[in-house]
Amino acid sequence: QVQLVESGGGSVQAGGSLRLSCAASGYTYSSNFMGWFRQAPGKEREGVATLDRLLGRTWYIDSVKGRFTISQDNAKNTLYLQMNSLEPEDTAMYYCAAGGSGWYVPPSAAQYNYWGQGTQVTVSS
Repeated sequence: QVQLVESGGGSVQAGGSLRLSCAASGYTYSSNFMGWFRQAPGKEREGVATLDRLLGRTWYIDSVKGRFTISQDNAKNTLYLQMNSLEPEDTAMYYCAAGGSGWYVPPSAAQYNYWGQGTQVTVSS
């Protein structure tokens, strides 16, 4: 049974930083593709950052480029999202995704098989 457990969300002021973690268990890493998505109230879930674990390539949505960094620790089976210079527009529920079916730009939630429960990020101005 695959489990993805996110942590690290919270409330910060604009300009602050948070680091999200996604601990994976029961996941055989048969797929190379993992990522972070977010969903704000009334909006569709959108890809924020994705990682090709084999080739090391990354993708970021334009609005977070230069501010967010996706990374992994294979020894800990953990995916991270370092978020700096946070803006109120970053406020959303953030989800870890795994088991992606391929490298797609931009990514689609439908391409991922496994999801965490989400962690809330709230940025105040």
